[in-house]
Amino acid sequence: MTVSGRVLLGGRDSVPLRGTWAVLHRVTRQSAGPIDSVRTDATGRYRMQLPRPRAAADSGAVYVVSTWHDSLAYFSLPLNVLGRPAVRVEDLVVYPTTKGTPPIEVARRLVTIGLPAGDGTREVLEILELQNTGLSTRITDDTLVPTWAGAIPPSAIQFQAGQGDISPEATKRVGDRVFVLGAIPPGQVKQLSYGYMLPAGGGRVSIPIDQPTRDVNLLIEDTVAVVEAPGVQSLGVQQVEQRRFAAYRAGPLAPGDRVTIGLPRGAFRPQMLVPYVVGLLGAGMLAALVWALRRKPLASGPATP
Repeated sequence: MTVSGRVLLGGRDSVPLRGTWAVLHRVTRQSAGPIDSVRTDATGRYRMQLPRPRAAADSGAVYVVSTWHDSLAYFSLPLNVLGRPAVRVEDLVVYPTTKGTPPIEVARRLVTIGLPAGDGTREVLEILELQNTGLSTRITDDTLVPTWAGAIPPSAIQFQAGQGDISPEATKRVGDRVFVLGAIPPGQVKQLSYGYMLPAGGGRVSIPIDQPTRDVNLLIEDTVAVVEAPGVQSLGVQQVEQRRFAAYRAGPLAPGDRVTIGLPRGAFRPQMLVPYVVGLLGAGMLAALVWALRRKPLASGPATP
């Protein structure tokens, strides 16, 4: 079985990268490591031999091709090798690396807010699409100088990085901001995800907009919540995994724009109606008493001269 592909140097016009190593890796639950490598030719192409996988033995194995350029490793998507005489790998496009530039843009920000839990806290999941529109891969070697950073609500607690194109190990919270320390190459958007909790109490929650953001999408499980934002549009109620969310869209947004969500204060419980029911009964009894006192007495017999 052959595994072949190309390595290109990205830029305004991608060109073949000659003489760089292409490495074939085999990854299983028990082990991982390279099994073959070769240098690219003048056209940036490579070809490697892979012993024919046995379906039973290799059912859990994953194969990928990697290359290294300007201090950074690039990996292909997992290869489908079972039952195929040859595998063509998508082009591996590498870039020079830079620190501090180019700027990283927020193409889309999705904020999902759940119903209050038993203690009144609400779970929030944010998914962002970050885009490097430059011609180099942005990197950093300083934990205080991120490749990208963005604001979250100051009241957020229990922050946790999630899965996406950017590793959770390369994402952390610093104060009221999320730092990304991983490399962000040009090309397709890179997905970043993280979650946190909003404290109990409800009320108004502001999603800080600290940089230009093309699109903001909101999914709010409390469908009676009120959303305020520049150019906000209601998209109705949508069902996601057996849960119903009120959907909204806003954007493009500029730094300093406000996205405010008015949330009900706490979860609804029947006991909450008791004060109102008692009040209504009391008001009704008072009105009945006033009505009775104002009535004229009925005559019980003929008037006395």
